[in-house]
Amino acid sequence: PLPPPLPKKQLQRAESLPEQGPSWCCRGDPTPWAGSILCSIPPSHPRHEDGAPGSIPPRDGPSWGPKKPLTKSQSLREPVAQSSLQNAPSPSPAELTFGTADGELGQLLQLLESPAGVCGVVLGCQAAALARLSARIQEELMGPEERQQLLQAELAGKRWAALSILDREPCCESGDAWYFRVGFAFEQTQLVFAAKVPKTCCATLGVQSSLGAHCSIQRLIGRFTDHLPQELVLPGSPGEQSQSPFREEPARLATHPVLQVLISPEVPYQTLADFVKGSHSLHRTSPGHYERLACLLLLQVCMGLEHLRVQNVGQGDLCPKNLLLVQCPCPPWSQQGKEASLGLSLPRLLISSFFKVKDKRRSSTSQEQDWTEGLAALPSLVADEPNVGMLIYQILHVDISLENALGFRSNRLPEIPSLSIYSTGLKRLATLLLHRDPCKRVSIEQARSILQVLLWGPRQELFARSKKTLTLLRSWVEVKRALLLLKFAENSAGAVGIPGLEEWLCCQYFKEVTEHTLYQVTQALYT
Repeated sequence: PLPPPLPKKQLQRAESLPEQGPSWCCRGDPTPWAGSILCSIPPSHPRHEDGAPGSIPPRDGPSWGPKKPLTKSQSLREPVAQSSLQNAPSPSPAELTFGTADGELGQLLQLLESPAGVCGVVLGCQAAALARLSARIQEELMGPEERQQLLQAELAGKRWAALSILDREPCCESGDAWYFRVGFAFEQTQLVFAAKVPKTCCATLGVQSSLGAHCSIQRLIGRFTDHLPQELVLPGSPGEQSQSPFREEPARLATHPVLQVLISPEVPYQTLADFVKGSHSLHRTSPGHYERLACLLLLQVCMGLEHLRVQNVGQGDLCPKNLLLVQCPCPPWSQQGKEASLGLSLPRLLISSFFKVKDKRRSSTSQEQDWTEGLAALPSLVADEPNVGMLIYQILHVDISLENALGFRSNRLPEIPSLSIYSTGLKRLATLLLHRDPCKRVSIEQARSILQVLLWGPRQELFARSKKTLTLLRSWVEVKRALLLLKFAENSAGAVGIPGLEEWLCCQYFKEVTEHTLYQVTQALYT
């Protein structure tokens, strides 16, 4: 309950005190929060210096200084005029923190006329906090941007001689390149990078170099052209058949041509195709964990494709063998229990080949060569949506060809077995992405939203007892956002570990989602 209003006479004296008397800072109190309260809020009952209520304190104390608004750096002994506080702009919810001075907080609270206004401020603070947490987790996953720029400058002009080869065999082979682990000394630290050796001339290198940083896009921090070192042999090359150290020098040079080399800070350990091939048993024994992992991998694909579209760039060949998997720095909260013991830790997924959309060209692959001429000529196949639909089937170990998926040889898509709570939603999403009519397919942005709903809700049971309305969905978002922040606080206090990739993906969802988006997505998913 609010305190009773002050008598008019006492209120006038309190308002005149800053102009005539000393500050009301508590003498001898070293706590800054106590001083800020007493300086910013005039007391209703003036006290003597000895603490007894009654009259105004004597005027031999410190005089009032220049008028200025109260800030976080306000000194305990630096008084503030009431009129200046009234004229100062109030902080926005995004600027508020637990350490915000009560003078500033009071300005904001005076503008709020109802509990609903206070609720709006709290929701704004939560959204701002979630955005800050998301940015910090992303920096942990990718490293500070300034450091990447320093590495790029340090690697300029460097070749194989400046790198130490850590493994003679490729750590990963994608559809368009080999990757070797190399070391580089930087600031008294041995850093591990990936040396990417393209299988063909990389005509789109300029496109990749101009892309902005994104968690699902491969970054380049160096490039050069040089002979392949003698200790490295490309798989399938003539030199692989002859590993004898007594080879003649001319033969060795012939098998180590001059090649273009790209340096990336992310070191892939396998492709998505390798992962799918080796995960049949995991899918059978732990279908729930595996299919959740499939949703998270597909979500990264969609987010990467969205980023490329903003840059007017397309994915060169969206197939499992060209999608790279990179281990995250350390096990996060979500992977410290059963999932870690099953080998289901979530890796970062990277898109690594690109083309300019305005060029209207795509690189030819073995998959595309399998299509008929008529299918390959269709403009709808240039879109990413059918290819993402194909990825769903491939990750779930269901055989399908793109020709059949688009209905040219069959009117029905293959069945996806219902093994977990994610199976039905993934089947629904694949159907929407592979619709025969391109105008009726869901977009990559809508596919990303559907995957987010499959992972973090709202699930269909939310609407079992309540009619789906915008009000219900808005309330759900607000409650879930608050609970997510509480989860961060509880895990941090319990020293569970640091947030990881899945937590970052979850933050991205709840800091951007609206009730209108949820209404449309749940209509498409659950209807």
